[in-house]
Amino acid sequence: MTAHPSRKSKPDPWRDPAEAPYLRIERVTKAFGDFTAVDDVSLDIYRGEFFSLLGGSGSGKTTLLRMLAGFETPSSGRIFIDGADMSGIPPYERPVNMMFQSYALFPHMTVEQNVAFGLKQDRVPKQQIRSRVAEMLDLVQLGRFAGRKPHQLSGGQRQRVALARSLVKRPKLLLLDEPLGALDRKLREQTQFELVNIQEQLGITFVIVTHDQEEAMTMSSRIAVMREGAIAQVGTPGEVYEYPNSRYVAGFIGSVTQFEGRVVEDGPDHVVVSSPEAGCDLHVGHGAAVPIGTQVWVAVRPEKMALSHQQPAGCDGRNLARGVVREIAYLGNMSTYLVELASGTRVRVTMPNVGRMTEMPITWDDEVWVHWRPSAGVVLTR
Repeated sequence: MTAHPSRKSKPDPWRDPAEAPYLRIERVTKAFGDFTAVDDVSLDIYRGEFFSLLGGSGSGKTTLLRMLAGFETPSSGRIFIDGADMSGIPPYERPVNMMFQSYALFPHMTVEQNVAFGLKQDRVPKQQIRSRVAEMLDLVQLGRFAGRKPHQLSGGQRQRVALARSLVKRPKLLLLDEPLGALDRKLREQTQFELVNIQEQLGITFVIVTHDQEEAMTMSSRIAVMREGAIAQVGTPGEVYEYPNSRYVAGFIGSVTQFEGRVVEDGPDHVVVSSPEAGCDLHVGHGAAVPIGTQVWVAVRPEKMALSHQQPAGCDGRNLARGVVREIAYLGNMSTYLVELASGTRVRVTMPNVGRMTEMPITWDDEVWVHWRPSAGVVLTR
């Protein structure tokens, strides 16, 4: 999982009760015949946020984005932008612009003409068009390509032209539908950081739809994880990753092992879960406020586990499982180990490669101990 980059220090408006949301989605539902694409969604997004709607195919994220743009009408519920009710407001009268996955550039126009198109449609004076287009092309570092046609540009450059065209009209809200889907992995990662920097420079509210967890984690101030038309969880990338509220969210965001078990001890600052799957008791360093005997799952991320040939010294037998290494994936900076426990459960463990590949101390078919700290696990009740 890609780390979330350090964003510029600024207060989190969603934590301030006095701060009014810039975009308010109020109990919005969208049905197509018997199929409900978006189901009673309520969401507050604040000015200047880079907000991601994250979910798999059919989760409702693109339908929700299209309702924000005005391309779809809610079956029920209301959408407010900057306090104004958008009911009945057509797309061209909303303070919104949308950047599509296909980029939809005009092939017969130059870069400069593509970026200027919306301003010409709005009858902005020519001198103002020239200065605003030049300013935007400089922002996306394409000033020297102003005279080129789209077919003369790389995929990343075309993506930036589409972004400049979306931003030149100075929308209060920019909607992005899978904007990096057509780029290769390395260029996508580079562009993610460029998007964050541009958004922070302009202060425009961005709402992006993506199915890519790493993309959402890298760019977002907050993420809404969607499932079957509803919001499963909303939080910062760190909150959603470290403290998922359900088995679905834990499994959707990154890799995780979920040990099933029953609560045998529950204190204000810890929980002990008996888990035959793990072959040991699981000690979790937070309370769960559930009755003794409740069925729960303990989710542990692979990078929070460690492997060793010898049983760790001073271990009390909790959070300590015995297994055999079945698979190893070498990823350069780290390796992922698939360890099969006596119960048949397979545990994924990632460890940094501090030595050379030929110096790996743990290899296939080794018997190992898998262990982790109490702070590594999260108790999930659903």
